[in-house]
Amino acid sequence: MSDLLERLRAGLPPEALITDPDVTASYAHDMASFCEAGTPAVVVLPRTVEQVQHVMRTATALRVPVVPQGARTGLSGAANASDGCIVLSLVKMDRILEISPVDRIAVVEPGVVNAVLSRAVNEHGLYYPPDPSSWETCTIGGNIGTASGGLCCVKYGVTAEYVLGLEVVLADGRLLTTGRRTAKGVAGYDLTRLFVGSEGSLGIVVKAVLALKPQPPQQLVLAAEFPSAAAACDAVCRIMERGHTPSLLELMDRTTVRAVNALASMGLPETTEALLLCAFDTPDPLADLAAVRALCTAAGATEVVPADNAAESELLLQARRMSLTALETVKPATMIDDVCVPRSQLGAMLAGTAAIAEEYDLTIGVCAHAGDGNTHPVVCFDHHDPDESRRARESFDAIMALGLELGGTITGEHGVGVLKKEWLARELGETGVELQRGIKAAFDPLGLLNPGKLF
Repeated sequence: MSDLLERLRAGLPPEALITDPDVTASYAHDMASFCEAGTPAVVVLPRTVEQVQHVMRTATALRVPVVPQGARTGLSGAANASDGCIVLSLVKMDRILEISPVDRIAVVEPGVVNAVLSRAVNEHGLYYPPDPSSWETCTIGGNIGTASGGLCCVKYGVTAEYVLGLEVVLADGRLLTTGRRTAKGVAGYDLTRLFVGSEGSLGIVVKAVLALKPQPPQQLVLAAEFPSAAAACDAVCRIMERGHTPSLLELMDRTTVRAVNALASMGLPETTEALLLCAFDTPDPLADLAAVRALCTAAGATEVVPADNAAESELLLQARRMSLTALETVKPATMIDDVCVPRSQLGAMLAGTAAIAEEYDLTIGVCAHAGDGNTHPVVCFDHHDPDESRRARESFDAIMALGLELGGTITGEHGVGVLKKEWLARELGETGVELQRGIKAAFDPLGLLNPGKLF
């Protein structure tokens, strides 16, 4: 330990090192439940690329594991510390280095907060679409590490589609540049995409070149109430089948709606079994909303109410954004699943989740990026009750099994981390795991980067 600290101090300013055990303990884990976390030896908060390189060279020389972290808003344990590790927190590397309206790119450090970047590019008439629910606190580096999504994915896609190039510090301290600044480029293997979603297991992202879009018109939102989740999912299928491209298509079940109302008195309709929010940011959103209104009515909606203006639209989006927070108030603990299925199987996914809740005698609220088929079943339970905790964990696994049975994936945007390691192996299969481990070994032969995650 003393040798580690001595070597780190040789290349870092004093304020970059945290050794107080009471403080380092606060960096031990992210927001996931049921995920083991170790005790870090030290927390490092670098401000420069050279400082990150120094940390990795020291770690390699002493064979000390390194766990990269952003804002720790993750939900899979991907940022959890291991015993004796260096926690490498990148939140101090928070500069927006460049915004280019001509090239439509932003160049940023990993600690830039998503919402800060979004507002900065808006000032240039540009738009950075990925917007996770934690966008006010989560960082771009963390978004890249877990390939985050958000509410706008149905039209604009996920983080991976906006990362053009990276600068990455490798396990041995070398600096690798991947990708490009240009609109097109196919030179060599796409290493940039390989790092996106790798959860810090292949290298430390220290700079990112991000694609931007022209800022769209202000979106307008429609809220549709349904007598069943099946009817709401039928409406989703009708909307997508007819070729509509909403900027947002979100679903909240009855449990979620009631939780949001209880938390913030939002005035959402508690008698509905499913609430569907659909938005358009097209030049004529009223015409698009009118078409969707007709489709929702045909699918059995009992009430369809378009927002009159941008302020009402934003209020509805705030309600959706606080869904996970609201469900956390239902019981002392939650497990947030992240199963994505083909849109055509969305109704079966919600019906199956309801059956699992009944089988395990648990409250499970569901909010979903319905346009993507990406569901977030939230298992609410009392972690002080051993039997209820057991049932919560079993129901969580049952939900993932259901997703795979329906042709889906165990994670659409939250990542694997610690929480879903065994399920990743089931989804990929033996050959898939073998190849992925081979890639890991090529970038990190000593296994020092974020050990114990993914595999």
